[in-house]
Amino acid sequence: MSYTDESLLGAEINLTNCDREPIHIPGLIQPYGFLLCLHETTHRIVQASENTLERIGVAASDLVGGTLDQLLGPARLAEIEQLLPTLTTDARLLGSRLDHVAGQPFYKIILHRYDQLLWLEFEPVDENAVPQLDLPFLNNALGQMLGATRVLEFCQYAVEQVRAITGFDRVAIYRFAPDESGEVIAEARHEDIEPWLGMHYPATDIPKQARAMYLKNWLRFIPDVAYEPTRLLPVLNPSTHLPPDMTYSVLRSVSPIHLQYLRNMGSAATMTISLIQDGRLWGMITCHHRTPKLVSYELRDLCQFIGKTFSALITSKEQHDEREYQLHIRENQVRLFERVTSNDNFVEGLYRFKPSLLDVFDCGGVAICFDDDIIPLGHTPTKPQIQKVLDWLQHHRTGDVFYTNSYASLNPDGLSIRPTASGILAIALAEAPGNYILWFRPEQVQTVTWAGRDEKPEVMADGQIFLSPRQSFEQWKQVVESTALPWKPMEIEAAKEIRLHISDVRLKIFNELQARATTLSKLNTELERSNDELDSFAYVASHDLKEPLRGIHNYSLFLLEDYADKLDADGVGKLQTLVRLSQRMENLIESLLQLSRVGRLDLVLVETDMNALVAEVLDLLSPRLEQTQTTVTIAEPLPLVRCDQVRMREVFNNLLTNAMRYSDREHKTVHIGTVPTVRSPKGPVNPNDFHVFYVRDNGIGIDPRHHENIFKIFKRLHSQEKYGGGTGAGLAIVKKMVEKHGGSLWVDSVRGQGATFYFTISKHL
Repeated sequence: MSYTDESLLGAEINLTNCDREPIHIPGLIQPYGFLLCLHETTHRIVQASENTLERIGVAASDLVGGTLDQLLGPARLAEIEQLLPTLTTDARLLGSRLDHVAGQPFYKIILHRYDQLLWLEFEPVDENAVPQLDLPFLNNALGQMLGATRVLEFCQYAVEQVRAITGFDRVAIYRFAPDESGEVIAEARHEDIEPWLGMHYPATDIPKQARAMYLKNWLRFIPDVAYEPTRLLPVLNPSTHLPPDMTYSVLRSVSPIHLQYLRNMGSAATMTISLIQDGRLWGMITCHHRTPKLVSYELRDLCQFIGKTFSALITSKEQHDEREYQLHIRENQVRLFERVTSNDNFVEGLYRFKPSLLDVFDCGGVAICFDDDIIPLGHTPTKPQIQKVLDWLQHHRTGDVFYTNSYASLNPDGLSIRPTASGILAIALAEAPGNYILWFRPEQVQTVTWAGRDEKPEVMADGQIFLSPRQSFEQWKQVVESTALPWKPMEIEAAKEIRLHISDVRLKIFNELQARATTLSKLNTELERSNDELDSFAYVASHDLKEPLRGIHNYSLFLLEDYADKLDADGVGKLQTLVRLSQRMENLIESLLQLSRVGRLDLVLVETDMNALVAEVLDLLSPRLEQTQTTVTIAEPLPLVRCDQVRMREVFNNLLTNAMRYSDREHKTVHIGTVPTVRSPKGPVNPNDFHVFYVRDNGIGIDPRHHENIFKIFKRLHSQEKYGGGTGAGLAIVKKMVEKHGGSLWVDSVRGQGATFYFTISKHL
């Protein structure tokens, strides 16, 4: 914006025009020196500051229209005349005694060319106190700045060097954020003043036109903020009839708003050095003193040199920080990938070891969401809140990677999780809904320490309303709502790489499972064929063995009937043993036949009322139940079950028979029923998939070490003479019948306390 008109000159600055204050054309200077403006070609004085009378005893009105020979001797005039044609906006410095002024004071003359004028600014100095350039100090300062690797270390060296040069009470570096607010990131200060390190300042502290000035003019110095500004005489340039543009003037007076701002801060003298990166204002070195302080131009120029050196080096320091962070990400990624690849369960590799997903890059928390499970790490929302995020992502995500630093601005529900998850970075792990990895970032510094309130109230003074900066600089807390630190491009790329690696691992696992499934399918086919062959062999062998065995049994009986009187007692005993053994062998063969039939025959599945089926079994067993004084109770109505009725009768028949047989109690009890949930030796039984029945007796019980053996064919725990004999094939047959129904059979028992046999039947037959 151009300020060539006079619309704001002398106008009242208020809340509506603060950003338009024409600070580059104030027509005023700071009175610690004086100013002369010369015509570009005639070199005559066209404007002078009104304080010349006070400074050198010559009125400004007497200087305007004249030449520099009113002040300087011929030698210095010749030197200046030779220098004037070469001037630019870059200042040149001369030291000179004012030969034609009473007392011949010594002044530094700062010269530059701008806005069709030659500018000569005079700063008084003690000739004997002119500082010399400290080359060893400068060499050491530059060495420290070059040697610093990290940005914050680099900044700290800079503030310490500037404070050592100038002696200001406080020197700080103020870095701008993308929203033009700022933060003090380095500070060197007198020990008895409060620190500013970490304080934030709103963007309104430095209006846009002030930022533009800082880009043009590297250094701004105010030795006494309580100064009364001095006007130029005349106010307008006689050649242009406009106020001169004082952008590059060292003595230029600053905004009264800024002066009040400084007084409110407790600063009596300040100096600001611009830090410029790629044509933008990166930050500032800001110096403050509690009393007025005049710093020589030479020392200020040295500080400006440090500022320019800083500006030239800051990009390399930031790049070093970026490389270091990128290396941190890469190292943690590699170690994480090793865990994921080498772990049997790749999901465990993401969180069980160090580094985990939480350590790869800066975040507050992580959630691994896979196969309906949510595994949170660090500071995260609750699982129900994470599930809501997953639901939202499923409907709003586009692509495999999603990120935001203000989730609440996209989804109002995000307000409830902003303390832990204002920022979200998400990668989709599979096409199936809900499979994600989520990284969370909290609100960006939930309470930020500001250096003062972010408003400039209008204040009454002498009946006039004027714009006043902050009236108090006590710290206060301002909530930064619903915004997290933005995700860096390298962090997003790292998340993408993690997603691709997990995809590769899952693909490898899938291929391995496919190969195993193929191998397993072949093995199952071979096993089925072997089982079929074994069943066929058992059936044929048993069937073919029965006839010769029956012949042996019958002929043994014939011998006993026809020849017992011709044999002695020993011969008769041997024939009786032969009859008994042949009978036992026939029973074993019959059991083997029955077992092979169970494996060979297909089930005839019908909807069955288990109450009626059990009643039929009890009716058939009633004589035996009465004989053994056994009472059977059904705990509750049994369900309808789809099953093979013949096989299921055999299951209950066998279990009830065993309950009667293996009991030495006078009064035997058996309970039949179902349970909604139970844990089998293989784990919990899902009630949605299985019916669970039990048959519980008060018999002799079974030692837990035999719980597996009792289901093996022909395996008996007692001698043939005890508990009514038997072949030991009954429970093996029952087990095979239950397994044909898609279920399993097991026992829960301890010795002497009865036994409970559980079996399941699939609900999906």
